[in-house]
Amino acid sequence: MQGISEWLPISSKTQIIIVSTYLFGLDFKQAYSLGLFLEAGTFLAALFYFRREVLDVLKALVGRGSQEGRILLKFLLVVTTITGLVGVGLFLLVSETATTPAIGVPMVILGVVLLADAALIRYAKNRKAPSRGIMDLTLKDDVLIGIAQGLSALPGVSRSGVTVSAMLLLGLKPEDSFKLSFLALIPASVGAAGVSVLFSDVGLSSVVSAVTVPVIAVAILVAMLVSMVFIRVLLRVAASSRITVLVAALGILAILSGITSILSGFG
Repeated sequence: MQGISEWLPISSKTQIIIVSTYLFGLDFKQAYSLGLFLEAGTFLAALFYFRREVLDVLKALVGRGSQEGRILLKFLLVVTTITGLVGVGLFLLVSETATTPAIGVPMVILGVVLLADAALIRYAKNRKAPSRGIMDLTLKDDVLIGIAQGLSALPGVSRSGVTVSAMLLLGLKPEDSFKLSFLALIPASVGAAGVSVLFSDVGLSSVVSAVTVPVIAVAILVAMLVSMVFIRVLLRVAASSRITVLVAALGILAILSGITSILSGFG
């Protein structure tokens, strides 16, 4: 579930919360923390798949990277910082006050936005409007994308869905939007796990007592392997003429997932 839902606009945390609540009998806070820990699997997958870009960014960090590497470095630094500022506050709000928050409604809203994105992409293609790429990123873009990613700390808000949607609305090419969203996951997932450990009163020990270490380890491994396949497929489709269909399908999937969550009692 983690390996699939992390890359789709259906909020991986929400799916983990629902599944682990019914499968393992976890309470909301335990399930929420488990969802953050399982991001280790998708982190490893993204780190391996984008190892060349990551190496270029690391070279840029010491002044030896390419121009794209320097732009990606700025993008990741700004987006991760803004995400942290927004996300930590939202995480604390949710973990301290929520028991079973409304998580279906945000997914439905995101689905509607993605359908609007699909219409926007189709309009741009018909008008042959110019699309912006990675090299055209501005500081303003980075800040707005960081704010969008920070909102994914809320249950029901898909990180990949909200970041891809934000970048499409900013006029970035679909293939670059998906690639940048996946790259932004790498530092974001490390931060999410760290926040869960540092600020949550429900730590890994509480989750382990209910799920056990072997189960968590297997879940992380499977999430990594499944993620490798999904990243490859989504990036190929994003760069093809089928991108409008993909984004529209993701929008419909988000709406259906949100409705299912509402009907399951996580409205």
